[in-house]
This record gives sequence, C-alpha cells and structure tokens, in this order.
Amino acid sequence: MLNGLKVVVVLPAYNAAATLEKTYREIPLDLVDDVILVEDGGQDNTVEVARRLGIRHIRRHPRNLGYGANQKTCYRLALDLGADIIIMLHPDYQYTPKLIPAMGHLIASGLYPVVLGSRILGNGALKGGMPLVKYLANRFLTLVQNLFLGAKLSEYHTGYRAYHRKVLEDIRFHENSDDFIFDNEVLSQIIMKGYPIAEITCPTRYAADSSSISLSRSVVYGLGVVRVTAQHMLHRWGLVRHHRYG
Repeated sequence: MLNGLKVVVVLPAYNAAATLEKTYREIPLDLVDDVILVEDGGQDNTVEVARRLGIRHIRRHPRNLGYGANQKTCYRLALDLGADIIIMLHPDYQYTPKLIPAMGHLIASGLYPVVLGSRILGNGALKGGMPLVKYLANRFLTLVQNLFLGAKLSEYHTGYRAYHRKVLEDIRFHENSDDFIFDNEVLSQIIMKGYPIAEITCPTRYAADSSSISLSRSVVYGLGVVRVTAQHMLHRWGLVRHHRYG
C-alpha cells in the first residue's frame, strides 16, 4: 500500500508470453497489493506464464475483443478488488515498471488523481526507437488536442497510466470504444471532468517484441482522435451532447 491506499497493477495482454516475465519481475511487489492480467483472446501461452509467475487474478477473453475492451475488464476487476490506485502497465515491456512507485506516490500523496508516463518528455522518444512517422503524428495530434481541449500535455497517446479509483468511478469508461481510441476517449472524459493530470518522463523502448499497430490502424486511430476532439468541443459548447460525458 501507499499511504494506506491499495495499489493494483493491471496488465492488458495480447500474446505477451515472450515479455510477460521480464515485465512482471520488475514490478515492485513490496508496494503493489495485487496484479491483474487480462488476456484478450491471444494464441500463445500468456496465461500459462502468468500462472507460473504466481499472478493470482487472471482473466481470459474467449476471443479478441480489442484493446479498449481489455482495459474495461481490467478496470472493473481492479475496482471490484477494492483498488484505490490503478496502474495500467503493458506486459510487452515497452514501458518500464520501475516508474510504478513514482506514479503511485503522486496519487497517494493527493497531488494528482491521474498520472501519465510520457515518452515525449525528456526528448528520448526517437532515441528509444519510436518510428519517425509515429513521432511526428504523435506531436501533431497532441498539438491539435491541446489547442482544442485546453490541456497542456506532452502526449495523449501513452499506454502507461495511473488513476485514482474516484476517477474511473466518475467517468463512463464502459461506454468508450473497444478499440485503440479508448485511451484517447478516457483522457477526453478526464479533461471534461476537470481532473488535473500529471506527467512523468518515461524511457521509450521499441523492439521486435513490443506490440505495435499497423500503419492502416494508425491512420484509423488518428482519424479517431480528430473525431473525439470534435465531440469533446461540441459537448462542451452545448451544441451536441454525447453520452460519453454524462
């Protein structure tokens, strides 16, 4: 626990058998109360590896439901376990588990209810192997959303996130997409609610065993970001109400 708050790490997995053990071994289990793994209908032995490692809370989707659907299951399970601080960590080792204490403490101290691990802060994204096209797209989309959403984030597209339970209980994350745009929709909801967001520098690691979406899926994601931004603005202006924001 941190300051009496229960910390739960959720691992949204999809064919992560090759990297799961490396990721899990670096989780600071002296601070983390529980670890949840949800396998989203992959074809490898991720679940067997998780059991061998001693992960107690494992859920397997019978088929691939999508990255957003995976997170929905993760968060519901974490809230049901009584988590006060929920930290999402990808089990493909793209993000280092060594930042869990820092992210958790920012929430446990009462300073921030949301913390993002940013690959852009510190100028290490390209050095860490982020493809130039993805880097430029990240910077452009982030600029657009900062302008229209009124936030000042270094990136909206990181998959390394920590939330206080009150945030997940307050937003309608269950009404978001089951696909990759889920992450962007969550941040839009959080900004709409007025929760402050902290960012912490996160080393970037792109390798052959790291998960990544194709160019065509990236284009779909980019268009989705534009859609979310437009919906956010229309709702805020009272022109078109959207159920995502309540």
